[in-house]
Amino acid sequence: MGQPGFSDIATRYKELDASNDPLARIDKVVPWECFRVRLEKAWRVRREDRKSKAGRKPWDAVLMFKAIVLCALYNLSDDQAEYQIRDRLSFLRFLRSALEDRVPDCKTIWMDREQLAQADVIKSLFDDFDHYLKGHGYLAMGGQIIDASIVPVPKQRNSRDGNAAIRSGEVPEGRADQTAKLRQKDTDVRWTK
Repeated sequence: MGQPGFSDIATRYKELDASNDPLARIDKVVPWECFRVRLEKAWRVRREDRKSKAGRKPWDAVLMFKAIVLCALYNLSDDQAEYQIRDRLSFLRFLRSALEDRVPDCKTIWMDREQLAQADVIKSLFDDFDHYLKGHGYLAMGGQIIDASIVPVPKQRNSRDGNAAIRSGEVPEGRADQTAKLRQKDTDVRWTK
């Protein structure tokens, strides 16, 4: 099997079944354009107040709000949001972006969220977002995408006497002066199969 080409990836992107994608359902029921005026008012500098026309064209206000919604729905940090938008076809489809389109970086997502918070509109925007979902029988439950790294850790074994002392809430014998080791021990942990 060879390396997939761009057309293979594009075909796979188009063939994804949107009916199983909760983001596609959310995208259908929320009238995103109704948020545009409030978003642009909070984010954009009026043309007459701009110093010059120089600089990069700003991101679309609705696209940025959708990126912030993704952060909230999946409990993503801004760095992870940028990565997941680049990585997940469902996120790209939700943002109505194509594979070749630029995606907002983590700093841009953070700045836009901060501006909404400073303009004191973020709560009302999310209240309206939840209202649209509830009106169509949906409830936005935040999920998680785990950013897991698996690394080897040193194994520390306790003796039977040490385990008995830990269970009774005491410090095992000879460890009272080993504060670094005590900080690394989780005395509430229990093992199971």
